[in-house]
Amino acid sequence: MSDSDRADALLANFPQPGRGRLKVFLGAAPGVGKTFAMLTHAHAQQRMGRPVLVGVVETHGRAETEALLAGLRQQPMLRTRYRGVTLHEMDLDGVLGTPGSLVLVDELAHSNAPGSRHAKRWQDVQELLAAGIDVYTTVNVQHLESLNDRVRDITGVLVRETVPDWVVHEAFDLLLVDLPPRDLLERLREGKVYVPEQARAAIDAFFSQRNLSALRELAMQAAAAQVDADAAQGYRQGGAAAPALRGRLLVGVDGDDQAERLVRHASRVAQRRHLPWSLVHVDNGRLRD
Repeated sequence: MSDSDRADALLANFPQPGRGRLKVFLGAAPGVGKTFAMLTHAHAQQRMGRPVLVGVVETHGRAETEALLAGLRQQPMLRTRYRGVTLHEMDLDGVLGTPGSLVLVDELAHSNAPGSRHAKRWQDVQELLAAGIDVYTTVNVQHLESLNDRVRDITGVLVRETVPDWVVHEAFDLLLVDLPPRDLLERLREGKVYVPEQARAAIDAFFSQRNLSALRELAMQAAAAQVDADAAQGYRQGGAAAPALRGRLLVGVDGDDQAERLVRHASRVAQRRHLPWSLVHVDNGRLRD
């Protein structure tokens, strides 16, 4: 490895000049404890003297999560009326104008109210990072854009709120917040995730033990892929070549409605196995009906 390559690897471990750092708390499903973990880490930072500001935290009425908000400075939410309903959104300008080195922004995949500066909360986070503000955020694995079709296959539900994978990949740190499916189902039955009248419908649909086990595996795979990428970066920073790549991956598509799905799957496989991959489309010139 050349000195130039090593220098590039070392620099890649630092954010761009003036840009904040992103830490992502990743989970398999709602209720595993992502927000609780984020708040716990924020308190640890504040005890070390770091200014912390809560941009938006969704407690969903969970008493243990609400208790962790005590002692943290909170930015008042904006209220917006839309179709007769009052919506509460993060005050992005208020956060930008408040001194602080770390901002907590819950639920990265959230869609903002119509008329907001950005359609998605992950875009708000990008503006905060660009302003040099560090951000802690949470997201469930089913919201990663590249996993959209796999989640639909597992759960039968098409998740419409998604986050581009590159947003998570640029995170300086990714922390997997894990909870065994049986424990999560017990939390659902006790009303600690959704209000009790919603719990039964959720368990019978999206939150079955089979679905939760599969989503948990996806979350672990996503976290493992990030660890592998960090490890390869570490090799380069030390001036050594990353472990040898295992072959190549070639993907052929013919332009039908399964092409996008196949490309997403190939991207995941290539990333997980550290394979270079190529996409090939062959047009035989025949007209389609």
